[in-house]
Amino acid sequence: MPKLAKYTLAFDEKKDKWTLKNDRTNRVEQTFGTKARAMRGGVLKRAVGRDGGSVKIQKENGRLQQERTYPGRKDPRKSKG
Repeated sequence: MPKLAKYTLAFDEKKDKWTLKNDRTNRVEQTFGTKARAMRGGVLKRAVGRDGGSVKIQKENGRLQQERTYPGRKDPRKSKG
């Protein structure tokens, strides 16, 4: 099984927006006006794309809030939570 792409959803203070960045390339994949808009009904899943990936979701202060895997069936079996 190929490794999942890794992304981070974080608040960018300079742009005053939430950004979804590819951790490997450091490229911004998508920006959102609010965190709620990014988390709403499948938006992250679509942004991550067909191949799926793991998304670290940060709080506005930069601390890790949660991590999600899209699609869920690609979540490693040995992960906690």
